[in-house]
Amino acid sequence: MNVREVLEFAKKNKVQVVDLKFVDLIGTWQHFTIPLGELTEDLFKDGSGLDGSSIRGWRAINNSDMLVVPDPSTAAMDPFCAVPTLSLIGNVVDPITRETYNRDPRFIAQKAEKYLQSTKIGDISYWGPEAEFFIFDQARYDQTNHSGYYFIDSEEGVWNMGQEGVNLGGKIRSKEGYFPVAPTDTQQDIRTEMVLEMEKAGIAIEKHHHEVATAGQAEIDIRFDSLVRTADKMMMYKYIVKNVARRHGKTATFMPKPIFGDNGSGMHTHQSIWKDGKPLFAPFESWFVTAGTPIVTLVDLGAVYLRGYVPEGQIGAVKAGQQKQRAAAQHHQLEVRHVNACKVRQAQRGVFHRGHVEAVVQPAELGYGLPSFVQHDRLRPDP
Repeated sequence: MNVREVLEFAKKNKVQVVDLKFVDLIGTWQHFTIPLGELTEDLFKDGSGLDGSSIRGWRAINNSDMLVVPDPSTAAMDPFCAVPTLSLIGNVVDPITRETYNRDPRFIAQKAEKYLQSTKIGDISYWGPEAEFFIFDQARYDQTNHSGYYFIDSEEGVWNMGQEGVNLGGKIRSKEGYFPVAPTDTQQDIRTEMVLEMEKAGIAIEKHHHEVATAGQAEIDIRFDSLVRTADKMMMYKYIVKNVARRHGKTATFMPKPIFGDNGSGMHTHQSIWKDGKPLFAPFESWFVTAGTPIVTLVDLGAVYLRGYVPEGQIGAVKAGQQKQRAAAQHHQLEVRHVNACKVRQAQRGVFHRGHVEAVVQPAELGYGLPSFVQHDRLRPDP
């Protein structure tokens, strides 16, 4: 949408307030709300003010004034507010220089897109994330000066097999959640509700399903798009997942490893660079057959891209990164054997491997009918 279309959209949907969202340095969506009277064409040029000193890692208190300038193309109705609320994502701008703030993650993604175009290598990069998460019934935790604990629970959890009271059995055992039908899968309807809310917000969905772990692990795959648009969609995706879960008296988390001894959550991300409407990593002519098995080979650009994208920057440095990950896992006494997404990648399993879900980088053969996507899996905290 452009600015005039946003104003018409707000009128058509009888909007009463406007919610302005932006991303902080850590990756958390922040927001504030303005009355409908503030939604004018000037808002998309002048923005609306905020105190940057209260945002983690941003401005000092003596230089805290900042602006959020909304992007009209992000307009959508917020599905969780009691009154009709228009949601807009914005960039953070310095009110004096009018420059976009260099610690705004959305601006960093925009600069990356512009840089790609400036190199003349490609016109656009596409990103297709497959995020995994857990839907729990309880999440209790506390830390005091003399004690600490956490407790999570799910009606699906294997530990509830012997639960007293009403117990219909059929609990999902560890590593057996991929992916039996109902009634074993108790969360079909809640995932579908998440998908429908995402589609209302303009997010194209490819599929949803239960994931490997017990206790309500799920995956919803969104259709690939450009870098900034995909990042915007992933923020809305997480917002919808967590709020639909709350609507049902549950809680959702994207943290990598909430359960000992079972699979954790990752986010495979398909990536490609295109120019003049054609993929540059692995054109069709790069397919060949060996012993009856189709193999995807990467052209030079794809190989160079991988060397720059693998953790720690270079293929040769991945072993060091793996060693650090292993050390961290051992420190926290995490079970890492036989884990799919939240595994510590063992060196013998490889950094780059076709068709191997445990590889750090994998040429995707299931994506969109084109051998043009590289899949990379990296684990992040849930901000």
